[in-house]
Amino acid sequence: MEHDNLITAAQEWIAGDPDPDTRAELEAIVASGDVDALNERMGAILRFGTAGIRGAVGAGSNRMNRAMVIRATKGVADYLNAERPGTGPVVVGRDARLSSAQFMDDTVGVLAAAGIPVRYFAGLAPTPLVAYAARTMDASAAVVVTASHNPPQDNGYKVYDANAAQIVPPVDGMIAAAIDLSGPASEIPRADVAAAGVDAEPIGESMEDEYIAEVIGRLPRIAVDHDLRIVYTPMHGVGRDLFVKTLAAAGFAGVYPVPEQAAPDGRFPTVAFPNPEEPGALDLALSLAAELDADLVLANDPDADRLAVSVPDGAGGWLALTGNQIGILLADHILRTDEGGPQALVANSIVSSPMLASVAGAYGAEFTQTLTGFKWISNAALDLSEDQGLRFLFGYEEALGYSVGPVVRDKDGIGAGVWFAHLVGSLRADGKSVLDRLQDLYRRHGLWVSTQKSIVRPGAEGAEEIASAMDLLREHLPEALGGFKVVSATDYRDGAEQRARWLPAQALVEFDLGEAGRALVRPSGTEPKLKIYVDLKVDLGAGDPRVAEADALVDAADIAADLMEFLGIA
Repeated sequence: MEHDNLITAAQEWIAGDPDPDTRAELEAIVASGDVDALNERMGAILRFGTAGIRGAVGAGSNRMNRAMVIRATKGVADYLNAERPGTGPVVVGRDARLSSAQFMDDTVGVLAAAGIPVRYFAGLAPTPLVAYAARTMDASAAVVVTASHNPPQDNGYKVYDANAAQIVPPVDGMIAAAIDLSGPASEIPRADVAAAGVDAEPIGESMEDEYIAEVIGRLPRIAVDHDLRIVYTPMHGVGRDLFVKTLAAAGFAGVYPVPEQAAPDGRFPTVAFPNPEEPGALDLALSLAAELDADLVLANDPDADRLAVSVPDGAGGWLALTGNQIGILLADHILRTDEGGPQALVANSIVSSPMLASVAGAYGAEFTQTLTGFKWISNAALDLSEDQGLRFLFGYEEALGYSVGPVVRDKDGIGAGVWFAHLVGSLRADGKSVLDRLQDLYRRHGLWVSTQKSIVRPGAEGAEEIASAMDLLREHLPEALGGFKVVSATDYRDGAEQRARWLPAQALVEFDLGEAGRALVRPSGTEPKLKIYVDLKVDLGAGDPRVAEADALVDAADIAADLMEFLGIA
């Protein structure tokens, strides 16, 4: 954007910003004459999509701030009043990030001023609990103010539809269009929730009890050794209290939260990046586990919708399981202990391991894959349950997202953690370990290894670089990757009309490597990243799984490196 246009856009944004701090921040950038800084703030607009909105907190149209939240909520309110007036309440919750309390207050105030009944969590709330409340309260929508596992400087705004799953097209587009028409944030009415006649009420503590009862009620009645020492970290987030309560209700009393990370703290003082997948994020948990001679390490991300797991490696150390390994282990445990009924359904995202199809087939369960984003898994489960009478038991995505049954129609790091503890306890009652079960699964279904490479490109220039890399695949495709021939390629930007609605058009290209496996590339929907995924299969025979896995991971890394070089984005 040209400099004069940037100045005009900034002045208009300042005039419509109701917050004095962000007004002053943007005014200072304009006065400084720093064109690059101004372009980063005003050269783009954070767009509302199927993941809602996420971004760094600060002043301007390309940042998360009160003006952005107020305008987004006005768009949600206008959409609801136009499309489903007089339906259920909107449920609202938030995480512990430093700006979340103010953003939630603005959200509740705008909805209430628009005449929409609101039910909100007065304190902190794990995202799965908000999604659960949306389902059980027959909400017309739900909003969670959270940036999940994003860096500390970020925040976000996540929206659920009337089916208690995250919004999908065309709803996201309709809300985005309403936001564009919402006008300056300073002119949008906000109600005082304490005022007479305002229909905004806090959600009672009984919601937690109902959630716990439903999670526990689905656990199978099998022999379980509950005498486990479980180290747990909520990663400075909001999961601790509900997680510990739910584990205790399931019979697991020996839970040891990591002291330095147990309390909610939006500054995230012990981690640079509060994502349990990041190197070093679990160091404190693993240190405590070694000190306590623990049996299991469980971790949530800050809003508790993801679950990470580490287990003893049999040699005195700890092994962090991959998202796919956790998903396969949970799927097998759930299907193995299923008490029967209509045909079972399991699902995972297209960038997650194809091994789930084999596990499902062994139990006579239906399997489906969706595009990335748990919204698609939940919507596929709802559609297939309604259209084919299938009984949804489990869904997962490799980025540590898991959902067991219909309790929460989104990722649920708390419920999944309880199920994993149940798996470990049942294995121990049978004299086995998690790694024993994993190797057994590999011998029956083949050893699948998966690797992922993320290339971070922040800012407007980074977004252009990522887009250019994807555009390259419109014109040219690699003939081979890592020494494996590319048999064919599928571009998911095309042909959506021939696919199920949970496989819509998306910037995703899949390379078929024949019997060896596959590779995929896509931009992240929530972070400034280009992501590469590789899944390879090895038939073990009588070989050592550890050696075969190490060799296959080298091959997978070579494939990812070749793809990065081809895209010119190493």
